[in-house]
Amino acid sequence: MESQFPRKQILNEEGMLVDDSYKSRLTVELVKNLYTKMLRARLFDRKGVNLQRQGRIGTYVPFEGQEAAQIGSAMAMGEGDWMFPTYRDHGATLTFGHSVKNVLLYWKGRQEGCIPPAGKNIFPPAVPIASQLLHATGTAWAEKMKGTDRASIVYFGDGATSEGDFHEGLNFASVFNIPVVFFNQNNGFAISVPIEKQMKAKTIAQKALGYDIEGIRLDGNDVFSVYFHTKAAIDKARAGGGPTLIEAVTWRYGAHTTADDPSKYRDQNESTIRRETTDPLIRLEKYMKMENIWDGQWASGLEKEITAEIEAAVKEMENEKPPHVNDMFDYVFAENPWPINDQKEAYALMREGVR
Repeated sequence: MESQFPRKQILNEEGMLVDDSYKSRLTVELVKNLYTKMLRARLFDRKGVNLQRQGRIGTYVPFEGQEAAQIGSAMAMGEGDWMFPTYRDHGATLTFGHSVKNVLLYWKGRQEGCIPPAGKNIFPPAVPIASQLLHATGTAWAEKMKGTDRASIVYFGDGATSEGDFHEGLNFASVFNIPVVFFNQNNGFAISVPIEKQMKAKTIAQKALGYDIEGIRLDGNDVFSVYFHTKAAIDKARAGGGPTLIEAVTWRYGAHTTADDPSKYRDQNESTIRRETTDPLIRLEKYMKMENIWDGQWASGLEKEITAEIEAAVKEMENEKPPHVNDMFDYVFAENPWPINDQKEAYALMREGVR
């Protein structure tokens, strides 16, 4: 089955094109934009880990190593399309237009962190595994019924494919020919469970066969492959061609979350090796150098510019007024049911010292 679903690659580990048919589409502007967005995501991610270690935000979910998968796919989306992330896809949401400050507020435990900028169709991060696949499918179906050409992309990990929501989402999207792209980032582990212990299938892409939809498998560390193949899937969906299941095979260097110790279940030497051999940013840098696009001064200035942007957002996040206690009770129901109102009243009395 792996031979039927080979990992599609455009840019290999040495920074060389293995498919020259894309050469004319690789403009300097596009290449530099992809690198810029990936570097921004990586620097943000490292800052997030540091902020958590310093006690300035809560538990944080890192994604370093998966930049090509997230940025390449997000760059393929159109302005009015919908994005449905997991709790790990802030690289994608930032690329699609989310504000750095609000993403940080999310990890600070603030409800404001779920609110994207006006006009950006970004769903709040989904913590329940695979539930967002149904939301993405339903939203794309609504757009289809309204007669728009908007599509949805929904992110999920390999562990999500063991959930019922995954199968329900794909089946519904298949039956009604819904414009949605199911984007799987296969990191090889569902927290501590290796993929071979959660499924007998050799690939995730082959699961598309059961629903008679297109399934493709990508080198998830090749940003060119991710960008062009995701764009083709989005364009197909937009034109009425239905859903696509994409499996982007990648590797996350760090822990599942900052509360996790991956050394308990994963050989950390693998991450060291992959940093030197398959890293998505280093791969693109090699290509840029061979194509005489790379400029060391530009890269240095870019890093300083991004760092300043992130630091400014951190300052804004930390200068926010403290949240109101009612935030724990409001914003779930249009009108709170009586149990919520009773809890809200009881908590207010407790804070006032009334027993």
